Amino acid sequence: MTGSLLEVIALDVRDAVAAEQGGADRLEVVADMSADGLSPSPETVAAIAAACPLPQMVMLRTEANFSAATLDRLRESVKELSEAGAAGFVFGFLDADGVVDLAATEAMIHAASPLPWTFHRAVDHAADIQASWRAVRLLPNLATVLTAGAPSGVGDGLQVLKARAEAGDASLILAGGGLKPELVPPLLDYGIRAFHVGSAVRETWHEPVEARLVRKWRALVDRD
Repeated sequence: MTGSLLEVIALDVRDAVAAEQGGADRLEVVADMSADGLSPSPETVAAIAAACPLPQMVMLRTEANFSAATLDRLRESVKELSEAGAAGFVFGFLDADGVVDLAATEAMIHAASPLPWTFHRAVDHAADIQASWRAVRLLPNLATVLTAGAPSGVGDGLQVLKARAEAGDASLILAGGGLKPELVPPLLDYGIRAFHVGSAVRETWHEPVEARLVRKWRALVDRD
């Protein structure tokens, strides 16, 4: 891996290959971005693994909310997705009050163990963002927290991300969600070294990832 981690959302093999060609370090593999990303099929994960060596962080989510209503189904899918080639998983749950659902999250950690995992942007939608970080940051096998700092995106969440970095969490932050090129320099100044892009490396969600756009982000995040 180069100086900073660059993770690219991939929906299929074509996306994954373009991400690799552009210099990405890691994939977040999802389905159905109209629902902000749901679990892909094991067949998709296996096809990507056969065509692309980048590690796949695979989404575990069956509906467009952050509830744990389908927890049993998600746990059952972990084995299939692991065998298909998942290098880790992306998940996270909030309860009806907007509080991190630790019981559900810990159940998924156990199911996925020993693989690493990312707590996704549920952290930004919690009733108390700072409390959500306190609940999540010391959980076992946590690799990164995908966060914009605010539900509306990184542009509105910069001060939260800066505060989290100053609190010692820079190494956990995977900055993503409305990430724009002009936001990368301040994030690097905060000590954040992991970045997540999806729509920024394709024309629309109906179009594939473009290697040339990934290369632009590679150069941006590798600024000394």
